[in-house]
Amino acid sequence: MYKVTKRVFDVVFAGACLIILSPLFLLTILILKFTGEHEVFFRQKRIGQNGQPFMIFKFATMLKNSPNIGTKEITLRNDPRVTRIGKYLRITKINELPQIFNVLLGDMSIVGPRPLMEISYKLYSPEAARLIYASKPGITGIGSIYFRDEEKIVSEAKDPKEAYRAIFKYKAKLELWYKENASWLTDIKIIVLTGLAILISDKNLAEKFFSNLPSKTDPEVSKEERKLEIFLEPVFAESAS
Repeated sequence: MYKVTKRVFDVVFAGACLIILSPLFLLTILILKFTGEHEVFFRQKRIGQNGQPFMIFKFATMLKNSPNIGTKEITLRNDPRVTRIGKYLRITKINELPQIFNVLLGDMSIVGPRPLMEISYKLYSPEAARLIYASKPGITGIGSIYFRDEEKIVSEAKDPKEAYRAIFKYKAKLELWYKENASWLTDIKIIVLTGLAILISDKNLAEKFFSNLPSKTDPEVSKEERKLEIFLEPVFAESAS
């Protein structure tokens, strides 16, 4: 019943959000049209269900051609490619709202694993990617909530690319956990968590809502994976404090 009715919920919820948030949409469109590079929407190829690519919609927050310059797929805190208005849109997550259209088109769901660029998608093992993306990607999900401050974590690392890879090691566990625990109750909790994560800075929110999240360590991982887990231990310690 959950799988059958999820698409109906997605359409109804996305449609309601579009109506309720239409004043915010209009205001954001006007601000972007008359500031920065005068670009309103940003479209980019992402990997979706069953590994199939689609074009994602966002409000423009970065300079044109930004995915091909600087740190490319990795966005840092205070990244010079982010426009002045774009900085606030990213912090508040308003830049993600046009993905409502992706939900209505059937490319995405409200809750699910985040759709990734191909270069990031390949950070998952082939088997993990196959299992995770057997479902539609979502506007929000357990991985994006847990790593709400991903830009900050990566920005403060000595090696941003290594930090980015390390984060994906645990994200894979989180997304596989979601696949095994997907239900209406889980989805509702994630939607509520998404709103709370924007309003408050409690880094332990996910653990408060879900007591059975996957372990952050694994005694049978390879030396390389263990090195990455050690790198993230201070992050996990901070989250638990």
